[in-house]
Amino acid sequence: MVLSLLSICAREVVSDHSASPCWLRWVPRELYRPLLEAAFAGCRPLAVGELVQRWPERTLRVGGRRKQGQTAPNRLCIQALLLAVVRGLSDQRYALQVLDLCGLQGDEGGMGDPMGGWSLTVALCTMAVQARAGAQRAKRREGERERKRFSALEREKDVKRERGQWKRGKAPNGDGESTDNKDLGWKSCGVLSEEEVIKGVRRRMEMERKRESAVAGSGGSMKETESVNSDVLVHVRADLFVNARSWERVRVALNTTGPLKLQCRYLRVEEISVSSIRTLLDLLPRQGLLGIDVRYSNLGVAGLAELLPLLSTFPALNSLRLHYCNLDFRRDHPGQEEALRDLSQGLTTLQELRRLSLTALRLPGQLRVLLSSLPQPLEILELPYLSLSPADLAYLSCSHHASTLQQLDLSENHVDETTLPSIRRLLSQASSSLQHLSLSGCGLTDGLLGLLLPSLGGCWALKSLALALNPLSMAGLMDLVRMAVRMPSLRHLLYPNPLEDYQPGLPDLPSSAQLLDWPLDEATDINTTSSQLKRVLIDGGRSDLFLTCDLLNYDKDLVD
Repeated sequence: MVLSLLSICAREVVSDHSASPCWLRWVPRELYRPLLEAAFAGCRPLAVGELVQRWPERTLRVGGRRKQGQTAPNRLCIQALLLAVVRGLSDQRYALQVLDLCGLQGDEGGMGDPMGGWSLTVALCTMAVQARAGAQRAKRREGERERKRFSALEREKDVKRERGQWKRGKAPNGDGESTDNKDLGWKSCGVLSEEEVIKGVRRRMEMERKRESAVAGSGGSMKETESVNSDVLVHVRADLFVNARSWERVRVALNTTGPLKLQCRYLRVEEISVSSIRTLLDLLPRQGLLGIDVRYSNLGVAGLAELLPLLSTFPALNSLRLHYCNLDFRRDHPGQEEALRDLSQGLTTLQELRRLSLTALRLPGQLRVLLSSLPQPLEILELPYLSLSPADLAYLSCSHHASTLQQLDLSENHVDETTLPSIRRLLSQASSSLQHLSLSGCGLTDGLLGLLLPSLGGCWALKSLALALNPLSMAGLMDLVRMAVRMPSLRHLLYPNPLEDYQPGLPDLPSSAQLLDWPLDEATDINTTSSQLKRVLIDGGRSDLFLTCDLLNYDKDLVD
């Protein structure tokens, strides 16, 4: 990556923290962003804190989609950023109003010590609670100053009253009436005006107390919302990751009214109950939630049907992801048909849903019931480990979703001669829109792949293709790469290790689990396979096509 002259100069400026007092006061507002990016790139938490505490604009966005090779910001830099925001709240000149941290989280334990989603969520919740405590301390100090000022006014009034009584005692008897009149006039000009000021302040305080009590009673929800919004100085927008350990902290932070208001773009929950998920959804602002990802939670069909009406209250929700949530329709349970009907009716209320991901939910033969109820065609459909039946694939190939799909994941769903025509029809329908396709672990042999290659080659918009853990020979793999070279939009190909690279003893038609666990033959030079595939790329003039068999580090999102 070639750095611009501005980036090089910015890194040099933030590298020496001892010189920061010399240049901070003279930095124009248009240079704050390059300096902050340089501080993150060079891991300079002190510079990050000073720049954020003086941030001159209303919005600060940190995070977002990273380029290939770019690491997430360092944990210390993120902590310095959050502390600087809390400190800036005490400065009336602080301009920041929106802090956008969506996409900031990295992988726990990754390169450069990034802050993971769970750690970032806990840090944000702590920041919100600390900001409220700081605001309460500042309010108490301000109240103490006000009380001292009122006490001074009271003392001054008492002193003037005593002086007026002393003057009346010294006045002659004949002039009593005139003295009283003068004293009355003096009171009306001086002391009474101060009394009116004090009474006015007290009256306002009493009115405020009455207003607060009215808000606490019935009919005060609108006033309470306005009061809460008026207290918010900075709106913090982020992706939240909640599990059983962090649920209570997140609940307290979302329920906290103070200068910082947490807003959620994508909510990911793991291993928590349906009631806890409902509580979180009730606390989240209705505007702004784009997606929810539920993992390893024992929802069941009834639990999901219970959550769907609540999800429909978020007007911008366009993504629903359910992973290992114990939805199993292979077993005959009482009331299963009614629960499935409720689930279908609940999906009809998700008007903006564009992404649906169902992982390992075991729904053979039920795909029509689920997808036909969606009001809008899907753009992203992920159905790995779903035990799809031939009827499911036949419906999908003819459904209203087929022609709009941009991303399709059918991994670990068995493909054979009976389901292959449906797959080919589906690819034909999605040929102009499909950009990412995964058929990993589908049991594709050389013969099945040969029948599928023409349909794959017709997907002219395809950018990434994943075919790992399929039992292909070296000949079948070479046919696959030759086809990939002829696809101009394809940028990433995840290919399987050929059967010749494995140690002897592998079954003739191994499953994906066997291919994953079976050791590769050390006597075979794996670099030979890679060299042959690269030769095909060179002959086809495709230096822009990236080939890999590394299933663990493959990331389709790195495709531009």
